[in-house]
Amino acid sequence: MKKYALPLAVLVLIVAGVAWLVMLPEKKGAYDEFAACLGEKGATFYGTFWCPYCKSQKALFGRSAKLLPYVECSTPDGKGQLPLCKEKGVTTYPMWEFASTERLTGVISLETLAEKTSCSLPQ
Repeated sequence: MKKYALPLAVLVLIVAGVAWLVMLPEKKGAYDEFAACLGEKGATFYGTFWCPYCKSQKALFGRSAKLLPYVECSTPDGKGQLPLCKEKGVTTYPMWEFASTERLTGVISLETLAEKTSCSLPQ
C-alpha cells in the first residue's frame, strides 16, 4: 500500500493542476473593449495569415487581437483568395472597411481607428 502512496499523490496533484489551468480565466487584454467596439461600430479588418503587415496590425492589439472584427481572405494553401474577399473587392492587405464604406489600407494606428469609429482607446 505504501508503495502506491507517492505515485497516487503525484497523480492527484497533476490532475488538480490541469483542472486549475483549464478553469483559470483567461487574462484580459489591454484593448479588449476597444477591439470589440470596432466590430460593434461596423469596422471590418480584412487580412491574410501570411501577410506581415496584417501581423503587425494584430500586434498593436496584443492579446486583444482575438476580438478584432477580422476576416481571413486567404485560402488555406496561401495561393488564392476566398470568395467573400473577392466579392468585397479586397486587393490589398491589411484593409479596414468602416460603416461609412470608407476603406483604409496598410497598418492603421489605433488612434486613427478610434477616430473613424468613435471607439474610445483605453487610458
